[in-house]
Amino acid sequence: MQDQIFHLQYAMDTFYFLVCGALVMWMAAGFAMLEAGLVRAKNTTEILTKNVALFAISCVMYLVCGYSIMYGGEWFLTGIQDVDVASTLTDFAGRDGGFEGGSIYAGASDFFFQVVFVATAMSIVSGAVAERMKLWAFLVFAVVMTGFIYPMEGNWTWGGGSVFGMFSLGDIGFTDFAGSGIVHMAGAAAALAGVLVLGARKGKYGPNGEVRAIPGANLPLATLGTFILWMGWFGFNGGSVLKLGDIANANSVAMVFLNTNAAAAGGAIGALILARILFGKADLTMLLNGALAGLVAITAGPDTPSALGATLTGLVGGLIVVVSILTLDKLKIDDPVGAISVHGVVGLWGLLAVPLTNDGTTFGGQIAGALTIFVWVFFTSLVVWLIIKAIMGVRVSEEEEYEGVDLSECGMEAYPEFSKN
Repeated sequence: MQDQIFHLQYAMDTFYFLVCGALVMWMAAGFAMLEAGLVRAKNTTEILTKNVALFAISCVMYLVCGYSIMYGGEWFLTGIQDVDVASTLTDFAGRDGGFEGGSIYAGASDFFFQVVFVATAMSIVSGAVAERMKLWAFLVFAVVMTGFIYPMEGNWTWGGGSVFGMFSLGDIGFTDFAGSGIVHMAGAAAALAGVLVLGARKGKYGPNGEVRAIPGANLPLATLGTFILWMGWFGFNGGSVLKLGDIANANSVAMVFLNTNAAAAGGAIGALILARILFGKADLTMLLNGALAGLVAITAGPDTPSALGATLTGLVGGLIVVVSILTLDKLKIDDPVGAISVHGVVGLWGLLAVPLTNDGTTFGGQIAGALTIFVWVFFTSLVVWLIIKAIMGVRVSEEEEYEGVDLSECGMEAYPEFSKN
């Protein structure tokens, strides 16, 4: 009977991991659609190319070395598919509570769930540097980001400092349930470094510092992307419970799903209302970023707030993202999709919100963890961007930017029927 219970729990937890990983993988489509909708038509093919290519690079680099750096173990995932059934059954038999205890799942399912998180972090960079970065410079950076930069800070957090005798931020009370800082703020830090090296798009800022709006080409597509991301986030946060096979964890999964949805709704409403106050109009792009900000904000701690608390956490995130987008524009930090604000500034808010409902964390621990992640990712990324700039350049020519990077980088247009030719 005990063996049957084990097999059932193993199957449930493995299957749940895989399904949640598939949901997070679907977020890659969300990022692609969101970014394609928020850039100009002449840059659509290139942004789609980046999103597909970065996902493939993330998968390969995390397979080759990223997972090993983050969690220890063999390089190239040697032997990860092997399962010692006898020893696992022995371990399970030692539990008094049957289904109770830690999760038990296939090692390959853990890799699959983790690798889609890496791709998410890299997708954040894609939108921020859109419309003026060389495609191959971006892809070179993706190799380093997914194979080394992200896995290192991941080792200090989720990996417990298990590699190279490194430290663990968990020892100082740092908590990040599903990655407001580890994934989202890290991606934004790398994006910020790239944007500073790259500079703003031509015509974005006037000679007297005025900010000129550059509208996206396809807002229906951006809206679709936002809904895809909203849906995928249930796997992002829900899968981070790591277990489904007992009553307590099943209830925790349900609460995480509820809070994730509530925070997204709160963020959307907060951004919509503030945009109406500031602009006198219902700004769709702010509404979309508000929903995403709510999702980022709750990701650090979706397991402890009440539904009302999660809604308020998201609402504050929605307010913050509007202010942040406007502030970065005043600082002439050109982010076409608002990625740095959504994932970076609101990611920090998400980390700081955790101690409000989780007695096991402190503001000091959260701040120390956030600083460690940001400093590591930002400055390491800055060095990598500068090296790439020196070797191959990072920015397309003015003529290529004017014509659109679709033709110069990919040799085709996304909407050829609308071409003047």
